[in-house]
Amino acid sequence: MISRDNDPSMVGSWISEHATRTPHKTAIEFLGDTITYDELERSSTALAISLLERGLVPGDRIATLTENRPEQVILFFACAKAGLVLAPLNWHLTPSELTVQLDLFIPELLVLSEAQSARFAASPLVSTRAPLRMETLLTDLPDSSSLMPLVPLTSNDPLLLIATSGTTGTPKGAVLTHANCYWTNRSLDLSIPITADDVVLQVLPQYHVGGWNVQPLLAWWKGATVVLEPSFVPKRVLELISTRHVNTMMGVPTTFLMLAQHPDFANADLSSLHSVVVGGATMPQGLTAQWLERGIAIAQGYGLTEAAPNVLCLSSEDITSHPGSVGKPYKYVDVALRDEAGEVVEGVGRGEIWVRGSNVFSGYWQNRAATTSVLRDGWLRTGDVAERDGDGYYSICGRTKEMFVSGGENVFPLEVECVLAAYEHVIDAALVGVDDPLWGEAGVAFVVAKQNEHIDVAQLLAHCRERLASFKIPRAIYVVDELPRTHIGKVDKVALSKLAVQGLKK
Repeated sequence: MISRDNDPSMVGSWISEHATRTPHKTAIEFLGDTITYDELERSSTALAISLLERGLVPGDRIATLTENRPEQVILFFACAKAGLVLAPLNWHLTPSELTVQLDLFIPELLVLSEAQSARFAASPLVSTRAPLRMETLLTDLPDSSSLMPLVPLTSNDPLLLIATSGTTGTPKGAVLTHANCYWTNRSLDLSIPITADDVVLQVLPQYHVGGWNVQPLLAWWKGATVVLEPSFVPKRVLELISTRHVNTMMGVPTTFLMLAQHPDFANADLSSLHSVVVGGATMPQGLTAQWLERGIAIAQGYGLTEAAPNVLCLSSEDITSHPGSVGKPYKYVDVALRDEAGEVVEGVGRGEIWVRGSNVFSGYWQNRAATTSVLRDGWLRTGDVAERDGDGYYSICGRTKEMFVSGGENVFPLEVECVLAAYEHVIDAALVGVDDPLWGEAGVAFVVAKQNEHIDVAQLLAHCRERLASFKIPRAIYVVDELPRTHIGKVDKVALSKLAVQGLKK
């Protein structure tokens, strides 16, 4: 066999036990079709053999352009068994953006879903790379029971290659190993466990690290069922929670905002949904309250791709007593705060988050300079600034690269956004820094009103003055129907900066 069945840090072994003990249990449900654990084990092993027979060797990359699909799950476990590296690409990107990533990763294979094959049919991205279709990859597979020489793998071998967003410069590829995936899922299970009886809904895209390491992989490791959706459609998600008796799901705040704003939310049957996990950004307090009113427990997390991604977790028990916080470090994860001089901040204080643990990535693909800039003596510099209170709970202040200086004072947008979002009529908020002739830079805010409610900007400014120093008060506040967002659901600060400049010119 190819996988290391007795070593849990080798991800390829995770489904083997369930294929033996509960072979007919549903591992994946997709648009009404099901794949059992036995089928997932056999098909992924057969595909691993097929890929090695094609001439691929451990360390080779396989890039994919596909919506969430079970074929990509099969390919993931095949890569885990054969020592190959899966590089799932963001199919929302343009051909030119994808070309930059493909030229960096140099994959041995490029695999596309039927929909993406049609979308990129006329693009040189496809015509010059001889890509394979997902269904072609899974046809004429060898007998999975045939013997193969054991592939010499270790837990430090790469498994996932995740492209960073590239919003701050040239895109990079974060290399995640078997050990990174193992330890981040082990720590996740100790804080936000999944059992074999759970039904997990996955809507987060598989080109994002959270599409693997926040619930889905843990679910397959524990023998649970994953309801896999091609993409996020609020109406369908509300229906699936009811009809498929979904117990838990993960999303970014936008996921839960769009669900809460959907007309069907008030009457949707959410009785099976015992908990949700929020990541990507801090959940606004008003939105948190809406979900808590439905009797659903919320766990808030903080992480980043380079940490695979789990770093901090606020349990559902603490969500109301520590509003705005992202909790404490996961087990097996060390977190430190450091000031601008790199000195450790002890006790209560503010500083950049540094992370250490077996979840921390091995580096950026073929980019030693970028790797060296973020890895220091075993510690990962996140670029995120946080405050720690007297009880050891962390609250994210913002990214160092989003910080702006107003009148000589540092302003972190997230701190202001939390105050804006705490206003009773606001459901979502964002702040960007713009040039200011008097103060050098100043904040411009954008807010979204709760459904059927009105925001009085003068009253909102008064709310801010009671809670923020004068240099943090936004120079202007614009009420908008929605905030522009990236494909993963995070606020598009570049687009907002352009809107802010345009608004101030009027």
